[in-house]
Amino acid sequence: MPSSAQLPAASALNARARCLELNTPYVPPPGDVLEHYTSGYAKTMCSAIFITGLDAATAQESLGYFVAPYDQRRRVNTPVVDRDRKEVRISIPGGPTLTARYFGSQGCITLPPGRDDVLFKPVAVRSALGDASTTAWPMGDVLPTTPLPADVDARKIAQALDAAFGNTEAYTSAFVVTHRGRLVAERYQPGVNIGTPLESWSMGKSVTAALMGVLIQQKAYTLDQPAPIPQWQADGDGRNKIRISDLLRMSSGLRIKAPDDPDFDPNGTYPDHLYFYTGRIDAFNYAATRPQQWPPNTVGRYRNTDPVLVNYLVRLAVEKRGEDYLSFPQRALFDRIGIRSMTIETDPYGNMLTQGYDFMSARDWARLGNLYLQDGVWNGERLLPEGFVPFVRGAAPAWAADKRPIYGGFFWLNNTGALAAPTSAYYMLGAAGQFVVIVPSHDLVVVRIGYSKGERFAAATLNQALALLVSAVPGH
Repeated sequence: MPSSAQLPAASALNARARCLELNTPYVPPPGDVLEHYTSGYAKTMCSAIFITGLDAATAQESLGYFVAPYDQRRRVNTPVVDRDRKEVRISIPGGPTLTARYFGSQGCITLPPGRDDVLFKPVAVRSALGDASTTAWPMGDVLPTTPLPADVDARKIAQALDAAFGNTEAYTSAFVVTHRGRLVAERYQPGVNIGTPLESWSMGKSVTAALMGVLIQQKAYTLDQPAPIPQWQADGDGRNKIRISDLLRMSSGLRIKAPDDPDFDPNGTYPDHLYFYTGRIDAFNYAATRPQQWPPNTVGRYRNTDPVLVNYLVRLAVEKRGEDYLSFPQRALFDRIGIRSMTIETDPYGNMLTQGYDFMSARDWARLGNLYLQDGVWNGERLLPEGFVPFVRGAAPAWAADKRPIYGGFFWLNNTGALAAPTSAYYMLGAAGQFVVIVPSHDLVVVRIGYSKGERFAAATLNQALALLVSAVPGH
């Protein structure tokens, strides 16, 4: 997303990284590549049908390209949707059948090889909030009926909505705008409504940041403490110097391969970055057993090891207190800010995959964006610790050292002006064009969600809308 014209060439990034590299081996993910893609295909179809409520044809054609590219879908047999068992089965010609099943609050999970069930006991996660239809925004869905403030240009806001949906090939499914916390505009494609949980991908990394922020506020952790990952505690293990702040900044230095790496070879081995989703493994243990490629806080790379390990720390802290882990996000965060629609999916071992397997309504994404806009304070209560929001929206030192000040703490930064908003804006970003843009200078939160099929046009339509919105409201 950041403007490549203003960033270093891949050759420069690779040259600096080589100077810092440690002598450790790389071991690619095991298993068959087509099985991994088919695992992702079955899971995303299952989620689209049983969480979002889409029909099978739309799910098969339009969603989930990140872990199941369209060209890979052509290599396997037609998905079988079993609504009685709430599962999707996809067979590989001459190979196995992969089954993704819906497990209620834990969403859809592709079953491990040789098993007909997951390796944990699913938990029903219920909100303690009252009826949203009778509760005022933002804790509910009842919007004010008073006119917009005089300093807000309603005509331009309406034009922004038209721009967000102006290109049908962008497949925008939801667009929501708040100004000073008030919901001032929203629109949905047919079949999607204010409560529809939508494919959101790596915007979930910013949820992961918030969960860690809640735990820091509760004194379970501190930002700069070494991350207490059990697998790193042996004497002489250099990974025990990786701090929680390094993980949040995508600067742990752990060795995996990811599509965003400047030296990534698309014709090489299957990337670990995707394997966390599709491998049907204990994702926490896999991340924790990766070796170091660089010393921590020296090289910034967008890799799923780091948010997976922050999720691991969340689980360790919550279970250490004797609390239920799978309901922790709803109990400690979502109920506090009016969120009712979130489904966080897990691996077969019950580890939350909030690095990208997350489904939430556009209104609920706007609520989370407003928590950050309000410096982690909601209705006068501090949920995220003082200084945490400046931390997540500040450039990560290891990324800045690469002359790429575009990443903070599980947030992207608009320092290159890639978005049509002030450079002080920062944003959640998910595969296939999912955005929550926070513009502090204009008190705006802008949510744009769309289907994978429209990814090529997502940023352009968002920018057309953003330019109008920023000019429609007063800045400061």
